[in-house]
Amino acid sequence: MTTAERIRAVFADAGCTGRLHARRCDGSAAEVSIGGTERVVTASVYKLPLLLAYCRAVDAGHLDPLTRLTLTPSECTPGPTGISALHDPVTMSRRDLATSMMTVSDNAAADLLLGEIGLAAIHELLESLGLVLTRLVGGTADIQRSLVRDTDTHSTAEAFTALADNDEAWTVSAYDPAYTSATTPEEMTRLLAALWRGEVLSGEQTDFARAVMRRQVWPHRIAAGFPHRGVAVAGKTGTIGIIRNEVAVVEFPGEHPVAVAVFTRAARADPALPAVDAAIAEAARIAVTELRRALPTE
Repeated sequence: MTTAERIRAVFADAGCTGRLHARRCDGSAAEVSIGGTERVVTASVYKLPLLLAYCRAVDAGHLDPLTRLTLTPSECTPGPTGISALHDPVTMSRRDLATSMMTVSDNAAADLLLGEIGLAAIHELLESLGLVLTRLVGGTADIQRSLVRDTDTHSTAEAFTALADNDEAWTVSAYDPAYTSATTPEEMTRLLAALWRGEVLSGEQTDFARAVMRRQVWPHRIAAGFPHRGVAVAGKTGTIGIIRNEVAVVEFPGEHPVAVAVFTRAARADPALPAVDAAIAEAARIAVTELRRALPTE
C-alpha cells in the first residue's frame, strides 16, 4: 500500500473522514497530502493564527505582553479549561493569557485577545503569507452562539448535549467550512513551516510561539504517535462535536522538523471518540515517518 492508501485506511477504520497535509520545515517540496487543499473547519485551531497575530502586535509595539488584565470567570466565554473553569476573578498578563490559550485551549483567554487584536489583523497576517483560503469569522463565543441558534436550544451546554445525540443528523453551520472559520491542511503546514523557519515573527516572538506550542497539555492526538524520549510535538488541537483536529510540528533530535495537519469528521457524535483520536496519531505518524530526514552534518 502507498502512504496515502495507508492513511486513508486508518481514517476508514476509525469511522471518520480525514484530510491531512505534512511537509518538512526546510523549504523543500516534499509533502504528503490526502485532501490537503480542501477547506476544513478549524474549530480551536483558529487559536494558532490568533497567537501569531498577537505576537506580531507585540513585535510592532501595539500590545505590551506584560500588561495585566483582570477577568471574571462567570463573565467569560464558557469552556472546560482555563479561566472560565475557575471561580474567582483572576489577573494575568497578556503573555500568560496567550500561553493559556495555547496550552489548555482557553476559550476565555482567546476571545479576550481576539477582541483586542481584531479579525482584520489576523487576516492581514494570513494574506501577507499567501494563506488565501484561511478565514476566521469570529471567536469561540461566536461559534457557541451559532450552535445555540442552529440547535434551537437555550445555552451552550444544551447545544452540545443536542449535538451528542447520535439519533440526530445535525447540519449546523459550525460543521460547514463555508459558514464558519476554515482553512486547509496545506495552508496550516505552510504557516507552521514558515514559523519554524523564523519567517513570520521576530526571533524573540518566534521562540515564544514555539515554546507555548510545545507545552500543549493534550497527549491523545498527534503526540500519541510519537511517544519517544527527546521527541517534541508542538501543536494545537481543535474539537467541536464531530470535528476533531490537530496541527503540529514534530521535532526529532538531529532531524528537520516536520509540520503535519490532520482534520477529521466522525460518523458518530459521541463526546469522546478515542478511535478517532488514535487515528489522528497514526495518520500523523505515517506521514511524518515518510518525510523524516537528518540535518546536514558539518
